[in-house]
Amino acid sequence: MAEDVVLEARNVTKFFPPNIYANRGVCFTLRRGEIHVLLGENGAGKTTFVRMLFGELKPDEGEIYVRGEKVEFRSPRDAIARKIWMIHQHFRLVENLTVAENVALGLAGRLVFPEKEVKPRLVELMERYGLKVEPDALIWQLSAGEKQRVEILKALYAGAEILILDEPTSILTPAERRRFFQILEELKRQGVSIIFITHKLDEALKGDRITVLRRGRVVATVKPSHVSEEELVKMMVGEDVRSLKLHLTRSRATRKEKLVLEVRDVWVMGDRGVYAVKGVSLEVYEGEIVGVAGVAGNGQKELAEAIAGLRRIEQGEILIAGVNVSNINARFVAELGTAFIPEDRIGTGIVPDLSVLENFMLKLYYRREFTKRKLIIRYDLLMRELEKAVKRYDIKVPSPYYPVRTLSGGNIQKLIIARELAKKHRLIVALHPTYGLDVATTAAVRKIFLEESAKGSAILLVSEDLEELLELSDRIAVMHEGKIVGVFGREEANLEAIGRLMAGGKKEAVAEAPA
Repeated sequence: MAEDVVLEARNVTKFFPPNIYANRGVCFTLRRGEIHVLLGENGAGKTTFVRMLFGELKPDEGEIYVRGEKVEFRSPRDAIARKIWMIHQHFRLVENLTVAENVALGLAGRLVFPEKEVKPRLVELMERYGLKVEPDALIWQLSAGEKQRVEILKALYAGAEILILDEPTSILTPAERRRFFQILEELKRQGVSIIFITHKLDEALKGDRITVLRRGRVVATVKPSHVSEEELVKMMVGEDVRSLKLHLTRSRATRKEKLVLEVRDVWVMGDRGVYAVKGVSLEVYEGEIVGVAGVAGNGQKELAEAIAGLRRIEQGEILIAGVNVSNINARFVAELGTAFIPEDRIGTGIVPDLSVLENFMLKLYYRREFTKRKLIIRYDLLMRELEKAVKRYDIKVPSPYYPVRTLSGGNIQKLIIARELAKKHRLIVALHPTYGLDVATTAAVRKIFLEESAKGSAILLVSEDLEELLELSDRIAVMHEGKIVGVFGREEANLEAIGRLMAGGKKEAVAEAPA
């Protein structure tokens, strides 16, 4: 099988000062036409490792071979020249260019945008693989799911022979996930080799081989037929899977009747100048978790941002604890007790180049208890608050003064949640809070929401992970084309019924657009 190896890492080590080993002695092989899954906790070193394979980082020790030839990548351009492409978990797209223009950026040696060449081929790929996106749409106008599709299309257009995928299915519906794996199988049949990073165990078992990383080291490389989900979890986190599972024991009959969030016939304009939210009404009570399901781009993001005061509403009302907050600024909404966990944790949730402490204090520094005479920020008190949050939420932080971008995705997400919940709150609005997180961190985040609900917080949970919504939600509202097309109680909700509505299988009467 040695002649089939297209990519190999031998004893690769990556060190970050002062004392952090992201990878230690990693050995890894990828064969022609193989789907090789990379599993591990957030912070296990998966992304650091593949960034070395893609030329974004240089190994401190070890060697990398491509098709039997030793290589030393100076940049991703060198990797791309070897037909290695990577789709990052956090998108690498130019926001003010169109979909087609972003695809064209992947064409080496082209100085002029070849529109007549790119668009027909792009449309062909969209139809062939079911990855529909408007070619002339600007990237900043797209939802996270649509941006993910653009990244996939860009790689497919370029004809990659070695493809690195970092959490590519996290924002897809069950039907889209099934179709996506059909795409991977077709690519595999055509000889494309794929490194597939995922935190979903059922997806890992669809690969040809699985390599598990823990604390920067390879724990094992196994075939899916030789291992169970429980064994994989134990390899990843060193714990039995049963200790990570959540058991919901709350009684729904005792739900409190105090209304916290009320949305009345709300219309919200999207970034493209058309209505993204069309006549939506919903209620969330104290201690209740209301899930919002829907394919990316159907108004969920715009609705959540309007509730948080980040987006203007054109018609209707939003009330929090009986106070009309329609078109009032986000600071007022936050001070009223609203915690907001955004969709894009890197682009919106943090300031990457600021330190961990500075990011944590963004919504706390101006509060009376953290200032002296309303002029001087009490960093000592903020540091104590951060230390408590790090301990409570098990955030792995080398130093509070390190740039927050040096943390893993899971630790960044837990830091955002800790910051939002550090202040007194009655409402939590969360957009895809477990997107891209490993099984242990996902379980930890879900546990936080259950604990907050038990304390009386009202929670609006937007997610494309239907299993997550079914596990946590008291009620699930389904959005399609900007409208709520169905609401399910906990007992009646199921994957098939929700998925059918998400796909437009049933539509309610269309509300009349405001003048």
